[in-house]
Amino acid sequence: MKKLLNTLYITSPDSYLARDGENVVIRVAEAEKFRIPIHNIEGIVAFGYSGASPALLGLCAERNVGLSFLTEHGRFWGRLSGAVKGNVLLRRKQYRLADDKVKTVEISRLFVAGKITNCRNVVQRVLRDHGNESNTAALNEVSAQLEIRQKQALKADNMDRLRGIEGDAANAYFSVFNHFIIAQTDAFIMNGRTRRPPKDKVNTLLSFIYTILAHEVQSAIETTGLDPYVGFLHTDRPGRPSLALDLMEELRPYLADRLVLTLINRKQVQAKGFVNRDESGVLMDDETRKEVLTAWQKRKQEEIQHPFLQETIPLGLLPYAQALLFSRFIRGDIENYPVFVMK
Repeated sequence: MKKLLNTLYITSPDSYLARDGENVVIRVAEAEKFRIPIHNIEGIVAFGYSGASPALLGLCAERNVGLSFLTEHGRFWGRLSGAVKGNVLLRRKQYRLADDKVKTVEISRLFVAGKITNCRNVVQRVLRDHGNESNTAALNEVSAQLEIRQKQALKADNMDRLRGIEGDAANAYFSVFNHFIIAQTDAFIMNGRTRRPPKDKVNTLLSFIYTILAHEVQSAIETTGLDPYVGFLHTDRPGRPSLALDLMEELRPYLADRLVLTLINRKQVQAKGFVNRDESGVLMDDETRKEVLTAWQKRKQEEIQHPFLQETIPLGLLPYAQALLFSRFIRGDIENYPVFVMK
């Protein structure tokens, strides 16, 4: 299993990334602010325009440290990675399966069913821990709907039908998301799922953490030797890591949604840390962004017993575990892909 290293997040748009020997150095206005040995990190995520020296880019590519550039608000710009080192036979089989319409539907059903199951588990957890007269009926209704949609997803015989089921499930799930929020209820209100731009504070948090999760999943996929740009549920599009988006579906409720709820319900983020910029949507300020990233890093250190591997692993290795299992499935080492289902 891959050793859990750190992701270095650069939040200041005035930062410049440079190389000093085997170290990544962060400079602001020519003054050194931070340095870290390259072998201590597995990825760098830079928010806003952060200049980077050619030497630093070369070091990252050489050591297989992914370098992603995002806007200061968390929208993905681009990613630098080193030479492809994957197993060519594994990738050839991946491509063949992706071109097989029947296999594509079969594999995509697993992604969607896993996501819906985990969404339902979030609802069930809220019912168990915070159910009351005002929300029980609505939560029970959505839970029942998600159970039906999960069964439908496993029987879908074409991609259009499957995507329709996924959309219906998502609409039902997010329709009761406000019931998951038990603190700061007047300040954090979600009016449906919105993106590009997010139109409320809850959507801003979700979109931001989804972007971070996508970076982690893509890095995990590249580690296994698969091609992150050739997916099954998400169609091919230049520059879009479709397989990473596929594999992160089942992880969204457990790793991202629950973290957002924790940040709000424990008052680790507050309304004053957000600003509405009209056409740009609702944005986080720098301090709030740092708080979210700190919470994400701490969350990655928590441990769980993986339900399929039956090993205790840090949550930060969950994307790597699932990417490894998916590569084993592609190779034919296991009969089916065991999606991650939270408890």
